[in-house]
Amino acid sequence: MKVKRFFAQSMAEALKQVSEQMGPDAVILSNRRVDGGVEIVTALDYDENMARQRLGNQAEEATNGSRLAEMQADQHRRLEDELGRSRDRIREVREKRASQGASYAGSSFAAVQEAVGGGFGDIEPLPQAPREAYSDELAQMRAEISSLRDMMQGRRPQPEPEVSATTAVQQRLAERLQEFGLGTELAGSISRRHKAGRLEDGWKQSLKMLCTGVRTSRMEWLDEGGAYALVGPTGSGKTTTIGKLAARYVLKHGSDSVALVTTDRYRVAAHEQLFVFGRILNVPVRVVDESHSLDDILDELSDRHLVLIDTAGLTSADKGYQEQLAELARSHHNVKTHLVVSATSQPRIMKSVWHCYKMANLAGCVMTKIDEALTLGESLGFVMETGLPVAYYTDGQKIPEDLHHAEAVPLVRLAVDRLKTLQQQQAVAEGLKEHA
Repeated sequence: MKVKRFFAQSMAEALKQVSEQMGPDAVILSNRRVDGGVEIVTALDYDENMARQRLGNQAEEATNGSRLAEMQADQHRRLEDELGRSRDRIREVREKRASQGASYAGSSFAAVQEAVGGGFGDIEPLPQAPREAYSDELAQMRAEISSLRDMMQGRRPQPEPEVSATTAVQQRLAERLQEFGLGTELAGSISRRHKAGRLEDGWKQSLKMLCTGVRTSRMEWLDEGGAYALVGPTGSGKTTTIGKLAARYVLKHGSDSVALVTTDRYRVAAHEQLFVFGRILNVPVRVVDESHSLDDILDELSDRHLVLIDTAGLTSADKGYQEQLAELARSHHNVKTHLVVSATSQPRIMKSVWHCYKMANLAGCVMTKIDEALTLGESLGFVMETGLPVAYYTDGQKIPEDLHHAEAVPLVRLAVDRLKTLQQQQAVAEGLKEHA
């Protein structure tokens, strides 16, 4: 895993440096404002397990993947600053040694003879202690720099992890949580908190922890208002979700204070579905292109209570990917960007999508296609690990009925019901197989 820090005057310039030096596969660990511009910490071949190993005991404070990435970035900053200080110390020692050597070399041979009061053979050898002391100090600092460099490059030796005893109940609880859809690591972490008691008690305790760990948005966009952008891969349901949100707003508040915007200028006929929604709902639709920037359009729509922004489903390999995210990130309007993730996606794909779009300063997420997923634990585990608040979830194609404001307890209850349905289907399938 290669971690690197970038500085630039603007987010667009920083992202350009990342693209040129790290390539399209770079993962943004953190971004923040600093004196004179912005700072971005990125990583290649980012692996959460490796990050936890490098952080050691500090990783226990990371309750989700987002916090873990921030801690990894902070560690890199500290190591890089310490490396710089060590280099400065070596430079100072070298300069001091060079100045003393030059001072001695500048003395004439006659002056030296006069100082010792005799012939050349009377001159005592120069004391070696200072030179040896300098050499020892330089060697020590070189070793320090080498150690810091190894830590930054991920070669820091780690002690063997302590193997904690796992009870049979904890093991069975971890297995049930994995059946629920949680990842192995998260399921194990939750199950180990159940110290003693029956399996069912541990199960109830684990569900309570899930309800606590899944963050949701308190306010509904339709009432709060503002500009909201949906980002995510092609087919995740961004445009349909915007149609559902707009339809619900029009039914509640009318069509005079809502508008739709699309930044998708990269695909042929990309605007058709959004324009259909606009015509049906009598809502204006604006397109961001070479002649009309996002900020220009948002300035024009400043009198609208709610502006919903659709985006192109680009990947990091696509040409307009950096441009689109940078446009959202540098907007002077308070655009609340939300990631749209399909509940039918594999956990690794969900996390990969999050890494691709996190540089857009994600404020939360929207879960789609809940009705098509066999289990919902994958989605709940994803939002727990990333720390993204869930604003809405969708469970069908009906507009606007199949859009729901997210709440943790109903989501966990829905996931439990989905697990029971799956277990019943599996039991029926096994019974049919035995009688066949």
